[in-house]
Amino acid sequence: MLEDLFSWDKLLLILIVLIVFFGPKRIPEIAQSIGKGIREFKKSMKDVQDEISKSADDAPVSRSKSIQEPTMNQDIKQEPQTKSEIKS
Repeated sequence: MLEDLFSWDKLLLILIVLIVFFGPKRIPEIAQSIGKGIREFKKSMKDVQDEISKSADDAPVSRSKSIQEPTMNQDIKQEPQTKSEIKS
């Protein structure tokens, strides 16, 4: 499927249409701006990946023993919050 899309005759036709539509002087400017956009996108992606890996490295590995999560077998007691809960 992609072999048919990028055949030489179709690429030549696309090049001719670009030259007619934009002109020979504008095509290098367009290609340069596309290249800058791709470089900026790659730089942003690298920055995000570095930030994620940095935050993953800085995160604590083990939990503190003073904070314990209740298990299914433990009875969880909650303090009443309102007066109506206190009376009942």
